[in-house]
Amino acid sequence: MATTPTDPSPRVRVVLAEVARSKTAGHTRVELEEQSQIGEALVRGLVRTQLALALRLAAVVAVGLGALPLLFAVAPAVARARPFGIALPWLLLGVVAYPFLVVVGWAYVHLAERTERDFTELVERPEK
Repeated sequence: MATTPTDPSPRVRVVLAEVARSKTAGHTRVELEEQSQIGEALVRGLVRTQLALALRLAAVVAVGLGALPLLFAVAPAVARARPFGIALPWLLLGVVAYPFLVVVGWAYVHLAERTERDFTELVERPEK
């Protein structure tokens, strides 16, 4: 007696967008994936937050480094100071400026990652 092969079950195609739209996915994530007006507003808010952060830290750098020449012009005695046998303007602008920029850069990365993490938590938060 010959056996007949049984028909295999039809293939099921799983698409990430369908998984995201399932009942467990939040409404916010669907709005982002569909690029609706709400999703665009959320992304625009994230970009504005990142831009505001970048502009604030750029202002810190501009004031922090830009105020030094002004300080030296207003207070010539400060400009003539020689700690460690090196002129203070050279010491501040040539040595201290780099660690300052590294700290500002680290702060930007840390705060930008926190902003993105908060945005991700907002998007992935389950609906109540």
